[in-house]
Amino acid sequence: QVKWKGKDLFDLVCRTLGLRETWFFGLQYTIKDTVAWLKMDKKVLDHDVPTEEPVTFHFLAKFYPENAEEELVQEITQHLFFLQVKKQILDEKIYCPPEASVLLASYAVQAKYGDYDPNVHKRGFLAQEELLPKRVINLYQMTPEMWEERITAWYAEHRGRARDEAEMEYLKIAQDLEMYGVNYFAIRNKKGTELLLGVDALGLHIYDPDNRLTPKISFPWNEIRNISYSDKEFTIKPLDKKIDVFKFNSSKLRVNKLILQLCIGNHDLFMRRRKADSLEVQQMKAQAREEKARKQMERQRLAREKQMREEAERTRDELERRLMQLKEEATMANEALMRSEETADLLAEKAQITEEEAKLLAQKAAEAEQEMQRIKATAIRTEEEKRLMEQKVLEAEMLALKMAEESERRSE
Repeated sequence: QVKWKGKDLFDLVCRTLGLRETWFFGLQYTIKDTVAWLKMDKKVLDHDVPTEEPVTFHFLAKFYPENAEEELVQEITQHLFFLQVKKQILDEKIYCPPEASVLLASYAVQAKYGDYDPNVHKRGFLAQEELLPKRVINLYQMTPEMWEERITAWYAEHRGRARDEAEMEYLKIAQDLEMYGVNYFAIRNKKGTELLLGVDALGLHIYDPDNRLTPKISFPWNEIRNISYSDKEFTIKPLDKKIDVFKFNSSKLRVNKLILQLCIGNHDLFMRRRKADSLEVQQMKAQAREEKARKQMERQRLAREKQMREEAERTRDELERRLMQLKEEATMANEALMRSEETADLLAEKAQITEEEAKLLAQKAAEAEQEMQRIKATAIRTEEEKRLMEQKVLEAEMLALKMAEESERRSE
């Protein structure tokens, strides 16, 4: 609405998201290549926002926690930080070593896909995912399949972590990176030397323009007496008066205002962390603990149900396997029975044939016996006839002898 102040729009976004840890966030817009943050007490349309419609704001984390696990209470807060930090790492706004990049990618995969399942997460399932900075990919001569294999090896180790736990592990690793949560600004010191100013949750840091990882000098918030700002010049006064005052300036008034906003906001949060939690934060933490305990119980219940389901499935699979085995055994028994019946039929047939052969042999034996008897009878008759013949021959010989004798006698 035309009359809305920055706070009205900001509160609407926070209510829509269900976000209560609003102090980390803000609405950012871009004007003339410089980012700016919507002021809460100023009308939205009174800002020097772009005139073309629609007016675009980015809901982003403006301030970062010192310790994400201790400070970020709500799950939605953790999720928003996870999304933003992941994008900064992929866009190479935060430098991340290759090995850490692979580990972070594995937690991002766990947060998105849940527990690794080789039957579901097959080769190529990360082909469309942006998980590693291009600098890391270009650093090694590795194919996408090789990167996926390395990420999946870590991913498989995260079994059992819920989405919020995986995202928190991601943030715990990311917050130790040197460029995490640091806003960089080009400045010049009193001598005109070009430097970089880094503003983060712990203090102010001065860098060489070519090295954003290691500051030349740092001013922790608890060691700064005050920061004054006049026109384009900033003055950092340390608590220790023996340390020289550090002065620097930037090129644009809009940038100076942004630096001042970030200094004030980070310092306020730094001091706030070192005091007892407000009633609202205590209430949020209590609710978060209850919610976490409820989710833990729910996860345990689901884990038990999953385990019982897996055991039931294993039992079912075992019973199905046993049933298949019994069916196979029954089939084999039936086949054996059929073979036995066929064998029995064959044996019966063979027995019948044998019986018929036996009868035939008996018949032939009987016939042979009859033939033998006939032959024997014939032989007996032949023997009798031979004897008679011999007797007749003998009688003839006797008769011839007698006749010879008679003849001889007659001759005599």
